[in-house]
Amino acid sequence: MPVEVIMPKVDMDMASGKIMSWHIAEGDSVTKGDPLFDIETDKAAMEVEAPADGILHFTAPEGTEIPIGKPCAWLYADGEEVGEQPAPFGADTPPDPAPEPVAPVAEAPSPEPAASTPTDKTRATPRARHMARENGVDIATLTGSGPRGRIQADDVETALTRAPAPAAPPVFRAETGALSVTRSKGGTGTPVVLIHGFASDATSWAPIERHLKHRPLIRIDLPGHGKSPKLRINSFADLVTEVRRAFDDLHLETAHLVGHSLGGALALALADTRPRSVASLTLIAPAGLGPDVNGTALNGICAATRDTSLGPWLRQLVADEDLITESYVRLSMAGRADPNLRAAQSALADVLFPDGVQAFDLRAALSRLEMPTKLIWGKQDAIIPWAHALRAPGQVGLHLFDGIGHMPQIEATDEVGKIIGTYV
Repeated sequence: MPVEVIMPKVDMDMASGKIMSWHIAEGDSVTKGDPLFDIETDKAAMEVEAPADGILHFTAPEGTEIPIGKPCAWLYADGEEVGEQPAPFGADTPPDPAPEPVAPVAEAPSPEPAASTPTDKTRATPRARHMARENGVDIATLTGSGPRGRIQADDVETALTRAPAPAAPPVFRAETGALSVTRSKGGTGTPVVLIHGFASDATSWAPIERHLKHRPLIRIDLPGHGKSPKLRINSFADLVTEVRRAFDDLHLETAHLVGHSLGGALALALADTRPRSVASLTLIAPAGLGPDVNGTALNGICAATRDTSLGPWLRQLVADEDLITESYVRLSMAGRADPNLRAAQSALADVLFPDGVQAFDLRAALSRLEMPTKLIWGKQDAIIPWAHALRAPGQVGLHLFDGIGHMPQIEATDEVGKIIGTYV
């Protein structure tokens, strides 16, 4: 029997998800855990992994809205007869998970594990665990009021309403390894290499990828971001070295480079040092063209440990704050749950943006470029001033958007996609 690839529930308010892009072509083999496809819910993109080994068949078309728990595709064993599609997309196959119960007024004590069954987990009710997880509370630090010290929902609520004590910054534990690189399936010709910005990850490109799917797409996760290891970076030059190593390991004859914010600075540095390997360069609100940067917002994003503290900083990234919904914030915080990831990004911010300034200057590199280059910027950018774009030499094309903030690729997806498409 084929294995169903179902639409997962990645947010508690999510009723369906849209297939943004498939990383695996129909008929290709996959291994359990491989990146399979990206979904969009409320403007946030999430990567979904293969639930099993197999050969992918009957994939839902990109752009299709699939209800939670319903099949998007099927995985067949090698040699298994394929036949007809097992069910229509969105068909009632496995039932939807039961909704989470509303918290009762008073929680009844639940049975404790027997003394002969030791556990290293903190005793807490399911509702308390859920509340703690959603609000970034370390449940192990709470004192329970229930039987045998079991933590109740009221205990979590009390912790949330208390004035928090100053927390020590998380300790950064450096790792080793190569940067994470993901490739799309399909597309022909010169590939497009995408480099995301600070405190983001490779999935942030999903909304704009539909404009680029005619080319092979390659996404690089920066150190301490996404699936890449949390490396010790001591300077911008160190960071360029790591990204250049990942780029060189692709063994591409040539590529179109697209970078956003910090990723734009790195794409520019790559183009300066590997000019014969870069067919075109697109920089979206890039760092490196002036000293100004909103260091307060960057540090706020790094330090946020719960939805309520992250949301206000994320809303500074866009001109229309309505784009940053509660669901978007929850999904973003879920990707930042690892304290070591936040510590790694804080350490990187301290190196690259000490005292709230950019510690590197790439204006000379921009003036040396000979490949076709475009700068895209929103004139309501609250992170890096759009006026930095005016320092570009005359051969660089400028595209400035009114009513757009620091994320043009999300705020004006179609327009930006068309601009990039003129190169690639």
